[in-house]
Amino acid sequence: MGLLARLRKEWFIIGIVLVILSAKLQPSVGVKGGPLKPEITIAYVAVSLIFFNSGLSLKTEELTSALLHVRLHLFVQSFTLIFFPLAVWLLLQVLTLTAIDQWLLKGLQTVSCMPPPVSSAVILTKAVGGNEAAAIFNSAFGSFLGIVVTPLLLLLFLGSSSSVPFTSIFSQLFMTVVVPLILGQVCRGFLREFLERRRPPFSAISSAVLLMIIYTTFCDTFSNPNIELDPTSLLLVVLIIFSIQVSFMLLTFGVSTRSGSGFSPADTVAIMFCSTHKSLTLGIPMLKIVFEGYEHLSLISVPLLIYHPAQILLGSILVPTIRSWMASRQKSVVEIGPRSNTSVPSEGSNYQTCSPSDGSWSGERTQLPKSAFLRPTTTRTSSWQSGIECPP
Repeated sequence: MGLLARLRKEWFIIGIVLVILSAKLQPSVGVKGGPLKPEITIAYVAVSLIFFNSGLSLKTEELTSALLHVRLHLFVQSFTLIFFPLAVWLLLQVLTLTAIDQWLLKGLQTVSCMPPPVSSAVILTKAVGGNEAAAIFNSAFGSFLGIVVTPLLLLLFLGSSSSVPFTSIFSQLFMTVVVPLILGQVCRGFLREFLERRRPPFSAISSAVLLMIIYTTFCDTFSNPNIELDPTSLLLVVLIIFSIQVSFMLLTFGVSTRSGSGFSPADTVAIMFCSTHKSLTLGIPMLKIVFEGYEHLSLISVPLLIYHPAQILLGSILVPTIRSWMASRQKSVVEIGPRSNTSVPSEGSNYQTCSPSDGSWSGERTQLPKSAFLRPTTTRTSSWQSGIECPP
C-alpha cells in the first residue's frame, strides 16, 4: 500500500493528531466565547448533526432477521453496559493507589460506560466472515440503548458537573441526541432509495464533525495553564487499554465457545467485537454534554481517544487468526451430505451444485460467492444458509 493510500485510509487518526496540535498552537480560536462559538456550534449544532447522521445511516429496517437471536443480544448488551463498567470500576480501586493521573483513570471509567460503536465492530465482523446481521443489530440497538444508559452510568460512577443540574443534562441529551436520531430515522424512511443508490459518506461526515468537537475540547484544555499531562501516566494508560481489550476479547471468546453455550463460531466473532468495542462517535458528544464545565474534560476524554484506534488496530491484527479459527471450527462441525466427504468450502473456492430434478450431483463447477461463506445450518441435508438447498 502506497503512502498516499495509507494516509487516505488513516485520515481520521491523523486528523486527531493534527487538531490536538492545532489546539495547542492556537487555543484561543476554539475556547468558549472565541471565534468558533463552541458553546453553540459544538454543544448543539455539531452534536445534533452527528446523531442525525447516525439516524440517517442506521439500517434498522434490515435487522428483523437478527431479532430472534435474543441470547446473543442479551450477552452483548449485558457485557458491554453492565459487566464492562463494573470490572473497570473494580480495577480502578487498585489503580487509584498508584501514581497514575487520576483524571486519566476517570477517563478509563468513561470508556467502560460507552455503548458499542456503529461501524468498527461491524466492519471487523464482516472481514472475518462472522454473523454480520447480529453485529449490525447490536451496534444499532446499543447506540439507542446508550442514549439512556450511558449518561446514567457516567453520573453513577463519576457524578455530574456541579454547574449543570441532572434535569438540564437530560433535557440537552434529549434535544441534541434523541430528537436528531429519530428525525434521521424518519428521513431515512422517505429517502431510502436515494441513500442506497448514492451511498453518502456517513462515516466521513460524522468523523469530520467529531474532529471539530475534539479540537474545541483541547482548546479549553490548553487555554488553562493549570492542566498538565504526565507522559508516564499516558504511557501506562495506553498499556492498560490494550490489556483490557485483549483480556475481554479472550473472556468473551472463552464464554461463547464453551460447551452448551449455543453460539456458533460466526456468533462468537460478533460477540467478541461488539462486546469489547466502544463508540467514540457517540462517546465524545455525550462527555461534552454530561461534563460541561469540567476543566479536566479533555483529560477525561484522552482514554477514549486512545481506545478508538487501539480497538481498530488490535482487531485488524487479529482478523486473519480469527478467520482461520472460524474456518477450522466450521470444517470440524459441519457435514455436507452423506454422499460427499467434501470439507467446508471457503470464499472463492469451487463447489458442486445439486440438480433440482433428482438430487444428484450435476457436475457443474460453480464459484462460491462471498455471501455463501456464512454460518452453516443443519437440516435434512446439510446446506449453506445462502447456498442452494439440496433435496433429500
